[in-house]
Amino acid sequence: MTDSSAARPEYAGPAPGEAAVTAEASAVAESVEILLIEDDPQDAFLVEELLADTNLDATITWVDTLRAARDRLPGFRGCVLLDLNLPDAGGMELLREVLTTAESAAVVVLTGLNDEHEGAAAVAAGAQDYLVKGQVDGALLARSLRYSIERQRSDENARQLREAEMYARENMRLERGLLPQVLLDRSPLTHRSFYRPGRKRALVGGDFFDAVEKNGTTHVIIGDVSGHGPDEAALGVNLRIAWRALVVGGVREEELLPALEEILTTERAQDEMYATLCQVSLDTGSETLRIRLFGHPPPLVLSDGIEEVAATPRPPLGVFPDSDLSVDEWPFPRGATLLLYTDGLVDAYDGAPPDRLEVGGLRRILQDIRDRGASTVDLPERLVDEAERRNGGPLQDDVAMLLLTHGTGP
Repeated sequence: MTDSSAARPEYAGPAPGEAAVTAEASAVAESVEILLIEDDPQDAFLVEELLADTNLDATITWVDTLRAARDRLPGFRGCVLLDLNLPDAGGMELLREVLTTAESAAVVVLTGLNDEHEGAAAVAAGAQDYLVKGQVDGALLARSLRYSIERQRSDENARQLREAEMYARENMRLERGLLPQVLLDRSPLTHRSFYRPGRKRALVGGDFFDAVEKNGTTHVIIGDVSGHGPDEAALGVNLRIAWRALVVGGVREEELLPALEEILTTERAQDEMYATLCQVSLDTGSETLRIRLFGHPPPLVLSDGIEEVAATPRPPLGVFPDSDLSVDEWPFPRGATLLLYTDGLVDAYDGAPPDRLEVGGLRRILQDIRDRGASTVDLPERLVDEAERRNGGPLQDDVAMLLLTHGTGP
């Protein structure tokens, strides 16, 4: 035992004359950390004596009240050996507190002969096992502790697997909401979409895009909600779906983003959340893009060369509500391709930190890939692979891309 809040006999190993542990037994000995919560010093001493005759390498900490145990329970990952009748707590309420506070620990309950039914109820409530005082020898105690710890590990692994499966299902649902099937059947634009998650999240981030043709005009949006996590991903889904509903509902182009900003400020979980985005509109038969840029990386036009669209940068949506929502125009001839992307791509390191790829580095990579004869269809994968090579590994943030090629008409 390592400490106690009550006086008790100290255990200092096998008594003189007892058989020493053989080398073979030592080789297979297991190390187990035990928190013994027991108010009877004789019962506590007996637990030590029983375990001393086994090959279980037990480190025992003894406390005699729940109050004394409370500081040790959070984060404890060994085995709690628990008497259900303490001076300051008892029964199922005591057990529930221990199970809740020491979530990663195995719990074995100690009961008296007349309270064996309470031990069975404890197992039903979440304890790994129960033992009846006076009917336990060293082998049975050691076996119960080993079994209980292994069962707890198995339960913990199963729980983690369920959580991973839940995250995967949630990831798929959010990804379907963020990265939809675009509505471009009557548009002069053909598209290629791409998404790759960053390395630091199991859950998809807030990157989103969409494209809809309505009444002879193709509207395209790409955006990224600030931050990483389920709230940001959910807000991204809300914004993407709301934007599509506004476009399909016939809301005028100049009113789309003011309405979307109102939705953002209403739906966001914290006032600090905002969204960077770029909206592009093209009338069928026209070769001029209308572009609105809000804190987002500028699009690139791929034609004979690679041009960065010089749109007027404005604050992200939600930072300064009712700010300037004016539009810029840019040439977009037939045969050209528009590349829209999220900032996970340009935030990659360009070699050693702190140098970032940024838009200039992105243009150089694109030009090099095109010089090697890559097709437009292959550009996204080739582009991200090269960015990851320069970054020295997977990118920190998610990357979404949308390539739109201007054809000859629907």
